[in-house]
Amino acid sequence: MPLPKAELHLHIEGTLEPELAFALAARNGVTLPYADTEELRKAYLFDDLQSFLDLYYGLMAVLRTEADFEELADAYLARAAAQGVRHAEIFFDPQAHTARGIPFATVVEGLGRALDRSEERHGVSTRLIMCFLRDQSAESALATLEEARPHLHRITGVGLDSAEVGHPPSKFAAVYEAAGALGLRKVAHAGEEGPAAYVREALDVLGVERIDHGLRCMEDPDLVERLVRERVPLTLCPLSNVRLRAVDILEEHPLPRMMAAGLLCTVNSDDPAYFGGYVDDTFHAVHEALGIDQEGLRELARNSFEAAFLDGGPEEEALRARYLAEVEAHTFD
Repeated sequence: MPLPKAELHLHIEGTLEPELAFALAARNGVTLPYADTEELRKAYLFDDLQSFLDLYYGLMAVLRTEADFEELADAYLARAAAQGVRHAEIFFDPQAHTARGIPFATVVEGLGRALDRSEERHGVSTRLIMCFLRDQSAESALATLEEARPHLHRITGVGLDSAEVGHPPSKFAAVYEAAGALGLRKVAHAGEEGPAAYVREALDVLGVERIDHGLRCMEDPDLVERLVRERVPLTLCPLSNVRLRAVDILEEHPLPRMMAAGLLCTVNSDDPAYFGGYVDDTFHAVHEALGIDQEGLRELARNSFEAAFLDGGPEEEALRARYLAEVEAHTFD
């Protein structure tokens, strides 16, 4: 049995496997510029974040209906459960869909249908986090937050993703302030391709509770000290970092140094259909490549539940405690 874990950095659009992409394309009358799934898989090789994003957004054309989004989420949850995921906090990118004419409600209600039955069907509790595209305008982000208002019962928090360089967190100060006023939790991608200074901005200007990625914090010892002192979780994605050339090879990933420094690290899959593995595959990879031993893996799993947004009352805290007990009781094969 895989080690129980929470996944806190997962883009649902990034779970679109080639087989499902072709099935949805056929269903919706979309022609893909690839002969078959094998040719599409060969396209999943990237020089940097932007080359990935170009393919990532292009393939979203197959997602049209509530049923499409429901099927996408259900397929991820089935895979996640098989990989030991007990709790998943799932990102989605509404602007990438509304920009191509898909109504906001179609996206969130389709995803929501799969999430509503996830505990019963897959044994996975869920949260949904709406991300703003940082290469779009701050005004677009505010408009998206306004569109989300009728659906806030489905949305736990807001995040910030897409092309990082040249789009500092401070660009989105107003929308994060508005999201906070609505009671939404706050996270943001920072320090993936962008500098350590973006991590500081995300904390100080946006008021985020978690940093998604954050590996470049290691360039700023004072920032590392602060992150340790304030117990700010980092949702690291090692396989993604290698595929997008933030790190040359997995053996050079700073995860062991980050853990040794006392940072609250978690390990996640990011966009697993594109990056070569789901979250337990990532755990196995860091064990093999970085020498993180079984107790180190247990620490990462423990951190994932401690960093999860499971503090909304006694029932959620009890759920967190149950998950943590499963981590402590786990015996490795």
